[in-house]
Amino acid sequence: MLPPRRVRRITGPLLLAALVAGVALLPLLVVVALVVSVWLPGRWRALRVLAFALVYLALEVGALVAAGVLWVLSGLGRRLHTSVFEAAHYTVLRLVLDALMRSAQRLFALRLVTDGESWSPLDDGIPGSTNAMVVLSRHAGPGDSFLLVHTLMNRDHLRRPRIVLKDVLQLDPLIDVHLNRLPNHFVSSGPGAGERSEAAIAELARTLGDEDALLIFPEGANFTPGRRTRAIQRLRDRGLRSAVARAEAMQRVLPPRPGGVAAAVTAAPHADVVFVAHTGLEHLSTMRDVWRGLPMDKTLHLRWWFVPAAEVPREEAELTAWLFGWWETIDAWITTTSAASPPTDTAEQP
Repeated sequence: MLPPRRVRRITGPLLLAALVAGVALLPLLVVVALVVSVWLPGRWRALRVLAFALVYLALEVGALVAAGVLWVLSGLGRRLHTSVFEAAHYTVLRLVLDALMRSAQRLFALRLVTDGESWSPLDDGIPGSTNAMVVLSRHAGPGDSFLLVHTLMNRDHLRRPRIVLKDVLQLDPLIDVHLNRLPNHFVSSGPGAGERSEAAIAELARTLGDEDALLIFPEGANFTPGRRTRAIQRLRDRGLRSAVARAEAMQRVLPPRPGGVAAAVTAAPHADVVFVAHTGLEHLSTMRDVWRGLPMDKTLHLRWWFVPAAEVPREEAELTAWLFGWWETIDAWITTTSAASPPTDTAEQP
């Protein structure tokens, strides 16, 4: 169970203390990281991780300080949800994400490649590219949300993302403070959670403007073989034989859950739908995975598909079949792209 908000606020001062300690002990930490790096695969792995951790801590603390300043300027929180202060929070998030992604790309030599044949929210002159959007993405690894939100909030083509994400992510102070002040929804568990989430998603979608993008992960969780098996079994227990057959044919994604998607497209018939697939981060599901499989000297591939609002089905059965069809497309793209990528990264070479 998620701790109460009052308890979660303790993590802010703890982060500040960790940053101060990290800076004070930096010479010692650098020496230790250099020694440890000799015994790890890749080039200076521990040193790069140390540098990224300090950058992340600094950005977290800076964002929390900015949130405190905005709270004071808003009249001790009375005007936090006005358009002016929402815009200010989006600006802070954009700057933090931009710095975080730039640091990751430089420290770990990451390259982001968008399929040249795909539509992208960064394209100019594409019909619908300035319309409200419902963005449906595969869920694979802890880095995908950062990657997608950063792309959607590109400084030259700024979108205001509304994100549907798990409530446990509120353990991160930056996410907890900033995203709770903006129109987002944290999905909880327990009886009635599904109905509450669908109602919240519908409300987020209903008020989408031309500069907004509602980001949903229909799989509901990161892909793992065990989760795939359990998801297929749930479909089997419900007697959905056609869905079971289609889910079993997809090897790299979980079967999509149509409830939240249906709530969004029904409440926002004016919004276009964008599907997103990416590969390169799917093996990072836990902190242990991040350490053992840290992506270094790696190319991350991204693919977008654009569907105009007029082509989005609205009837439940047709929408479910349509969603499964797109997930089959995503599964095929991941398989093809992964097969064309090198089997190992240089970071894994001794």
